[in-house]
Amino acid sequence: MKTFTAFITLLLLAGTMSVQAKHKPKPKRVLVFSKTMGFRHDCIPAAKIAIIELGKENGFGVDTTEDASAFTPSNLKKYAAVIFSCTTGDVLDSTQQVAFQDYIHKGGAWMGIHSATDTEYDWPWYNKLAGAWFLSHPQQQQATLKVVDHNHPATKDLPDEWIRKDEWYNFKDLNPDVHVLIKIDESSYTGGKNGDNHPMCWYHDFEGGRAFYTEMGHIKESYQDPVYLKHLLGGIEYAIGNWKPKN
Repeated sequence: MKTFTAFITLLLLAGTMSVQAKHKPKPKRVLVFSKTMGFRHDCIPAAKIAIIELGKENGFGVDTTEDASAFTPSNLKKYAAVIFSCTTGDVLDSTQQVAFQDYIHKGGAWMGIHSATDTEYDWPWYNKLAGAWFLSHPQQQQATLKVVDHNHPATKDLPDEWIRKDEWYNFKDLNPDVHVLIKIDESSYTGGKNGDNHPMCWYHDFEGGRAFYTEMGHIKESYQDPVYLKHLLGGIEYAIGNWKPKN
């Protein structure tokens, strides 16, 4: 009798575990897109490796590609976010643009790293999504970043003033509707052209989806810097929907 009872208990336990397994949500996935049709950053391989490791450590899947044919409705719907990692130039054709726009409208997310703003200059919608277009940059140098909002996973662990070396972009066609997280102090380096209001990192809800951009990430050393990687992870957490701003 005890053997029979134990057998029934095991069957019930197995059934419960099977039901739980069926209802366990799949890990969210991101697509890292690094196609370049202009300048190619030598940090691209390091960025891919770093994001893959962040995914392993934080429970989200990562696929990488430089093939724009991945931008189809059926493929994009697999991803909680698409990360444009140092893309440059005209990387999507008109059909791929429509697919990506529809993906955002259906609740998808875009995240841009560094030269993601040096991308798709002939696509005004992309400019609004990304929040700006690249204008120019001086030589790489150390500068002081000012965190203006710590209430975001990308900035919550940063100091009020974040001093680091990178390639600092000047921007044009800035979208005034984005929520700025970090600005750069132009008095701390030479070559700034945006004045006192010179954003370096921002996010916004956009046409049904989400968008996050960080200007930092030109130099390969960034992808071994734990402070920068925590900043990058915070952007991903927002993009994939694990953090939402309070209204």
